[in-house]
Amino acid sequence: MTEQSGRERVLDDAQHHGVEIEFVDRGHATSLEEAAANLGIEPREIVKTLVAKTKVTQTAQTHSYLMVLIRGDQQVDWAKLRRAAGVKKASMAAPDEGFDATGYRPGTITPFGASDDDGERWPVFADASISGRICMGAGEPGLNLFVKAADLFDAFSVTTADIAK
Repeated sequence: MTEQSGRERVLDDAQHHGVEIEFVDRGHATSLEEAAANLGIEPREIVKTLVAKTKVTQTAQTHSYLMVLIRGDQQVDWAKLRRAAGVKKASMAAPDEGFDATGYRPGTITPFGASDDDGERWPVFADASISGRICMGAGEPGLNLFVKAADLFDAFSVTTADIAK
């Protein structure tokens, strides 16, 4: 059995969830602003998918992960995210941890097809300001996808809250 490419994983999962997506090759970009320019859109139209490492209590020995969707012109307010998720600790996962949790590298992470080696999928939280047609990572460098936020949110039971600074 051959390993699926990021694009194939994303497409298979989108089809499984009945969500229509559009892939766009955007080319190389070294920043979100450059990616937006390559795509002919504003940075706020790109939704970053981040992996947060969380603990239910301050002293918990084990951790879990959340996926966080935030507009390109925003930053996560970690206190707001902790309250929304009901956890005591939340911070950005290291790149290798994010890869282990989703199978995708930073800049390519998307809820579509994201799972750890055991098939575990993580809860997804999104800032309440995200709506309409959005652009996000698509599982491979230089590749983005467009999707209706409402379709994405329904497919992944996304929790929306005010989690941005």
